[in-house]
Amino acid sequence: MKMNVESFNLDHTKVKAPYVRVADRKIGGNGDVIVKYDVRLKQPNQEHMEMAALHSLEHLTAELIRNHADYIVDWSPMGCQTGFYLTVLNHEDLAEIMDVLELTMKDVLTATEVPASNEIQCGWAASHTLTGAQALAEEFLAKRSEWGQVFA
Repeated sequence: MKMNVESFNLDHTKVKAPYVRVADRKIGGNGDVIVKYDVRLKQPNQEHMEMAALHSLEHLTAELIRNHADYIVDWSPMGCQTGFYLTVLNHEDLAEIMDVLELTMKDVLTATEVPASNEIQCGWAASHTLTGAQALAEEFLAKRSEWGQVFA
């Protein structure tokens, strides 16, 4: 039975992380196109990101990716802790999205702190690790050539 949520219709046993794919595309009433990308770092049901590292990579990427693209709407973690959703406005160039992600992950590697990781700007400021986020970014970048292959 087809479900309303696109990722619930994806056979998670057939994908091969890491990858970047278009997960959803919607056209607004004025013709704007919203595209949601599935940015998968970990193999579903076999591995996951530890929460503090995921949280820090979320903060770092959300802040740094906007230095490379003005069409970013949102960068949000998946509850299963295997990846993130990148939502963009009026931009459907998957190759460019991958390039922007690559540049951003390289920025993560040179970051000296996790942005907004304090009690004023974050809802769980104690749950952060710069080195954990950098390890995730480094692992993701090491397999850059594989990002375009979604299925094994």
